[in-house]
Amino acid sequence: MQSAETVLDILRKRGREGLPLERLYRQLFNPQLYLLAYGRIYSNHGAMTPGVTEETVDGMSLGKIERIIDALRHERYVFSPARRTFILKKNGTLRPLGLPSWSDKLVAEVVRMLLDAYYDIQFSDRSHGFRPGRGCHTALREVAETWKGTYWFIEGDIADCFGSLDFTVMLATLSAKIHDGRFLALIHKMLSAGYLQDWEWHATLSGAPQGGIASPVLSNIYLHRLDEFVETVLVPQYTRGNVRVTNPAYRKFAPAIARARQEGDHNTARRLSQQRRHIPYGNPQDPGYRRLRYVRYCDDFLLGFSGPAVEAEEIKQRIRRFLKDELKLELSESKTLVTHARKGARFLGYHIVAQHADDQITRRTRAVNGVIGLRVPADVITAKCAQYRERGKPASRTRLLRGSDYSIVARFGAEYRGMVQYYLLANNVHWLNRLHWVMQTSLLKTLAHKHNSKVTKMSRKFKVKIETPDGLRTCLQARVDRGPGKNPLVATFGGIPLKRQRTAKVIDRRPVWGTPVGGELIRRLRHGECELCGNTDNVQVHHVRKLADLQYPDVPQQPAWATLMAKKRRKTLVVCGKCHDAIHADPPATTTA
Repeated sequence: MQSAETVLDILRKRGREGLPLERLYRQLFNPQLYLLAYGRIYSNHGAMTPGVTEETVDGMSLGKIERIIDALRHERYVFSPARRTFILKKNGTLRPLGLPSWSDKLVAEVVRMLLDAYYDIQFSDRSHGFRPGRGCHTALREVAETWKGTYWFIEGDIADCFGSLDFTVMLATLSAKIHDGRFLALIHKMLSAGYLQDWEWHATLSGAPQGGIASPVLSNIYLHRLDEFVETVLVPQYTRGNVRVTNPAYRKFAPAIARARQEGDHNTARRLSQQRRHIPYGNPQDPGYRRLRYVRYCDDFLLGFSGPAVEAEEIKQRIRRFLKDELKLELSESKTLVTHARKGARFLGYHIVAQHADDQITRRTRAVNGVIGLRVPADVITAKCAQYRERGKPASRTRLLRGSDYSIVARFGAEYRGMVQYYLLANNVHWLNRLHWVMQTSLLKTLAHKHNSKVTKMSRKFKVKIETPDGLRTCLQARVDRGPGKNPLVATFGGIPLKRQRTAKVIDRRPVWGTPVGGELIRRLRHGECELCGNTDNVQVHHVRKLADLQYPDVPQQPAWATLMAKKRRKTLVVCGKCHDAIHADPPATTTA
């Protein structure tokens, strides 16, 4: 039996060479792929969340993998309908989320790995969503570094993309490269399994469930046809010319400036030169010069066009017709816009704008004209600050008062750090100083409320200075001593220099091929020995959602299995069937705050 890495490497090689896949279904009989899939997804937050059945990652075993493979080998594996729930979107509407059962998640992860290994190497370099080594920052950096001179932005958003993927188009797209009817039939079964809402079954006639593990790669395969259309049809048609001809309005200043200098009138020459700096050197209306650029992240895409507005609108309509006629998708009317680059566009949470020397944020120098700037939108900062305010002032977060000082500081620190690290590419990242002050004040008020003290006392107690690459920075820290020989736990808020980092990179967390994931857990499971009693019969893995579900090791009521997991700081324990039953019969006592 080939190792999982060998199978995936072979698929990547065939994808790189453009060779079709045959007999792909039989790769689903390889238990090594399921162990690799288990190691990749067992730590996901949703692994302990049940679908329509009570099955979760808890109780995972080699026997379960054998039963899944046996069902697939005889083509009798049945996908359960997903349990549908809803999450609140930023605009106040609800987004449907499908929660499959654990076995379906495991099979879907194996399918995702096979498809990803083969297709990812073939995807466009303009596609950045749900791909190893890529993410929002790689897409934004591409725009900032290569789109200079853009006059129009064409913002695109596909309405209900995941829920509108046409099954016929999807299977036709897959069958162009995958010549295996059994594998395609399995994909169709996975997509058409339906969902349960309020315990009522509903059929799925189109779409891939949001929350499904294989949905991202399937959507990328589907939308790769859009990438090909833009790159092979639109870009060549709307890209021509090497350089723009000189702008007549710019050229007419040259004789007047030369004449003023000859007459020794340096003030006039300086004034005319300053006026000329506000005019583009190249002619924006040059009919012989066009540039069209494109980038996509999942169902959001952005095009930058150098040319007249009427052609920008024409490009938008051609994309609309292609999506409707070829992919059976619709553009969102409210989110698909053509805007002037000086006004800017919204993409991946950033405000993207063609800078000019007149802008207050940029330096007053001609060199900045036409350069793409990435900025933190003011409304994003206002909305984030509002989460920590009441009646217009920073307020205490009462729902955190039951936690320790360490957990409170850690919570504020993680939220602030995530915001700052995402916007480190922005020219105006220093605007986040406002958010820092609001969050720091809210944090100090929360600590003061907890200790029935004053903000000034909390500031003196928790404020420290730390060393950063840009020198000393003041921040708030909370420490938890763990006894002799162990480093203390440290939670930090702040201390991040609000300085633009052009090379900042936040990418997809999914590991690249060849990266060992969950290897230690897989070795323990394959060893086949209970870590409590040493029995080798019916070995499976006990999972807990988080270490906080376990009490501290020194609590007398703590069961032996929980004490062992707490000491090892592991959320998994390999046990036999009898010990696993005993664990569920003897859960740890509830920790009191």
